[in-house]
Amino acid sequence: MRVLVVESEPELQRALSKSLQEVGCDVDAAEDGKEGLFKAVNQKYDALVIDAMVPAMDGWNVLSSLRKFKSTPVLMLITENTLNDQARSLDTASEDFLIKPFQMPELLTRLLALMRGTAGGLQPIIEIGDAMIDTLHRTVTRRGNRVSLTEIEYSLVELLLLHRRELVSRSMIYQKLYQEDDDSLCARVDGHISNIRKKLGYRFITTRKGQGYMIVD
Repeated sequence: MRVLVVESEPELQRALSKSLQEVGCDVDAAEDGKEGLFKAVNQKYDALVIDAMVPAMDGWNVLSSLRKFKSTPVLMLITENTLNDQARSLDTASEDFLIKPFQMPELLTRLLALMRGTAGGLQPIIEIGDAMIDTLHRTVTRRGNRVSLTEIEYSLVELLLLHRRELVSRSMIYQKLYQEDDDSLCARVDGHISNIRKKLGYRFITTRKGQGYMIVD
């Protein structure tokens, strides 16, 4: 497995590279966002670790630009455990994030989980009813027409597709998409589900009352 680490702090970059190599990964490194984006677009990686605060081009802009070309799974490193940072991580389509400072075993666990999920995950093109989801370019069409989903709506669709024909509980959605659990998130998930149905059809997502949601053929 090949990983790109985009980190400007020399000691942390070396520690990350060493730990990843010890678990069998081939590791490339970049010291700023522009170098990281160039490598991520022009070379093949199984996963990326990007510090949100790297110089030249910050991690958010690196990720946003990368998503125009590739869907490589990304673990974003952020400095504050705030809802705004978490929401921004989702809005720029990162699969997971980790708050600095962190323990190296936790980073390795999360990153390896991301790579395993990609290896056994989604097909490039998925058709559900009259909707077609392009997971490589993160686009959705219905009856041949492009459908505009927000990043969080698309992330929710992908999560349900990863567990296609399986029930996805609210707690799993909270864990994967929000990293929180409170009453406001319950209403927020309901709102996203409602918006997706308006755009892709009421039957696109099935609700099991009090249990969760699922996508079936």
